[in-house]
Amino acid sequence: MTPTRRPITSTYRLQLVPGSFTFDDARAALEYLDDLGVSHLYLSPILTATSGSTHGYDVVDPTTVSEGLGGRDGLVALSAAARERGMGLIVDIVPNHMGVAKPRENRWWWDVLRHGEQSPFASYFDIDRAADNGADGRLALPILGSADDLAALDIDRSGDQPELAFHEHRFPIAPGTDGADAAEVHARQSYRLVPWDSGLIGYRRFFAVNELAALRQEDPDVFEATHAQIASWFADDLVDGLRIDHPDGLTDPAGYLRRLRALVGPDRWLVVEKILASGEALDATLPVDGTTGYEVLARIDDVFVDRSGEAGLTDLSLAYTDAAGDAAWLEETERRLKRTTAAELLAPEVRRLARAVARHSGGAASGHPDAPELSEAIGEVVARLPVYRSDYRGLEPLLGDVLDSARRARPDLGPALDTLAAAVTAGGEAAARLQQVSGAVMAKSVEDCLFYRTARLTSLQEVGGDPGRFGVSPARFHLDSVAHARSRPASMTTLSTHDTKRGEDVRGRIGVLSQTPELWARCVAEWSEHTPAPDPTVGAFGWQTFLGVWPDDGTPAADVPDLRERLHAYAEKAMREASAQTTWTEPDERFEAAVHEWVDTVLDGPVGVSIGRLAQQLAPHTRSDCLGRKLVQLCGPGVPDVYQGTELPEDSLVDPDNRRPVVVGGVGVPPKLHVVRNALRLRRERPEVFAGAYTALDARGECREHVLGFVRGDDAVAVLATRTSLRLAERGGWDDTTVPLPDGSWLDVLTGTQHSAEALAADVFATYPVALLVRQSGTATADG
Repeated sequence: MTPTRRPITSTYRLQLVPGSFTFDDARAALEYLDDLGVSHLYLSPILTATSGSTHGYDVVDPTTVSEGLGGRDGLVALSAAARERGMGLIVDIVPNHMGVAKPRENRWWWDVLRHGEQSPFASYFDIDRAADNGADGRLALPILGSADDLAALDIDRSGDQPELAFHEHRFPIAPGTDGADAAEVHARQSYRLVPWDSGLIGYRRFFAVNELAALRQEDPDVFEATHAQIASWFADDLVDGLRIDHPDGLTDPAGYLRRLRALVGPDRWLVVEKILASGEALDATLPVDGTTGYEVLARIDDVFVDRSGEAGLTDLSLAYTDAAGDAAWLEETERRLKRTTAAELLAPEVRRLARAVARHSGGAASGHPDAPELSEAIGEVVARLPVYRSDYRGLEPLLGDVLDSARRARPDLGPALDTLAAAVTAGGEAAARLQQVSGAVMAKSVEDCLFYRTARLTSLQEVGGDPGRFGVSPARFHLDSVAHARSRPASMTTLSTHDTKRGEDVRGRIGVLSQTPELWARCVAEWSEHTPAPDPTVGAFGWQTFLGVWPDDGTPAADVPDLRERLHAYAEKAMREASAQTTWTEPDERFEAAVHEWVDTVLDGPVGVSIGRLAQQLAPHTRSDCLGRKLVQLCGPGVPDVYQGTELPEDSLVDPDNRRPVVVGGVGVPPKLHVVRNALRLRRERPEVFAGAYTALDARGECREHVLGFVRGDDAVAVLATRTSLRLAERGGWDDTTVPLPDGSWLDVLTGTQHSAEALAADVFATYPVALLVRQSGTATADG
């Protein structure tokens, strides 16, 4: 008899990779994950992606399940095996774009290139074929190094059909357009190969990634074609829910989500990768269960930061860089970077928006697509939008406020701003493209640039985070958590994802620096004098990175397998994303070589020994924070996700580092695994408790601020974590601090210890810096 399916009480994210971690590997991990307490596996995209893809977000065929992962049969087998254990599957889907890096692999894209507007798939992609698109109405493909490369084109006749060849790239030749001269053949196609830096791109991209072409999900035919396979998963009861990747890139996210909800049914779990700005709430009218949890990640990171360290770390940042890293500096720098991004990296998207505005304006001078003031007006507006998109319910007044702010700052742009406002107010293409451009500019300017240009406290520079806030009080944390429990009790929560810039434990280690800015300042001064970085910001950024990944058990970092290579890869990505001294498109080889030499010198020299000593010194406190943050996430409102391997201590950096293959299955019972297992098992055993109320639990005594506590359900489970343990140790420990538990006898499932009434904090935290207490009416006990 098949067990009754469990409710979704937790998920475990698995990054599937063809040939490396497949459906069969996921099936083999089920026993371990079931034992861990996981209710549902959460799979990375499983539709057929570009060959060689290690992430699956570059789907080339949404109608098939990846054969490299095991195909449809492998998915069916995994689902059946999960069902036998009462578990289920959640799958990540990618509605916004498809992979076009290898055109032949994408049947729809290849047909569009071959047949142009006559292709039955021509309407599937957001293609710019207007006569004024800069490519004579053809589809511009940014492939060439320069215009002179047209002379390097050739005809490849090795296959069934002749193809236009440019080095390793291949493109179809339309019927009846073949010939001996490659340049002439190219001129006859519906597409144009143009230089990568020409500013001509004939299709909407995912952010600024040329290899990902956007889909027009607002077209019912496109929705049906791209979701037929997905619909079959629910019809055949293979999966229980979906994670939707980046809906903000769609023309009409809310409309898309309504259609998706109708497709999967009213009771299936839907969570969206919606990055909310500080203070922004998820549109309550969206038919989803919540977000993927970046706002919760930020909330938990913030409450474990010691706000008293802000001034010291701000002074330190200013001592070595020109970046205070505070709220004022961040706002000013964000706007400047957004203007630059709009004018340069996303210039093709801005120009296409300008042309949409121009068509609406009816030829007004301020609405001419080539009028520099119109592009400047667009740049000024998107620079001032504090959210990804302003067209969600509840945010409607925001765009008007931003337009007024832009007009006050730039009165010379008044006519252009009026033209833009009129076009957007009318709705249609201009309105949609403004929102799409806004989100792309936000992502590329803030997450992918600003957060690499400052280093006051890098653990706060995370997707969805607000590093200018520098922590929140427990009272604010509780208020936000109560609101979360009431409004979106089934939203996903997380501490690590495939997109986080630092794994949860790396952020936890760095966050402890907020408790000891004086010690950190002395260390930075000593290290910078002995082994100065090639650039002050790189140094300020790098010292925190080193500490975040350095072994805290005395093992030399140079002896950790692959760590040197990983740090070099991270350094390259970080400095190119910052785009200050070097960039992806124009790397400064001399500067980059100097940074790599610095990394090696730190790893192999006396500074590395000093970093190791500091890591050991802080280890009790970094481990305390890491355990506390994990337990709070697992037991707080929402459905917690455990990213692969993070049930154990981890040292991941930004992708692709955080997508490294992991061995799913803990060894032994280290404290973190012990905490995760007990928390997830308790959630699975008592789902009604964790779907219930959230109530703050305040400690009493001189050290009360070092306790973060709350009760779930009808006073059934109490969750307690130590905050700022280093400051606590400096005060001499807990003294007479107590935790006033609700009436009754309470069992700590982590230790088997009994507590009641006014429990002494010293007793509660005698074994671990966290406690998971269950009111005695059940039989929950600590695992072995």
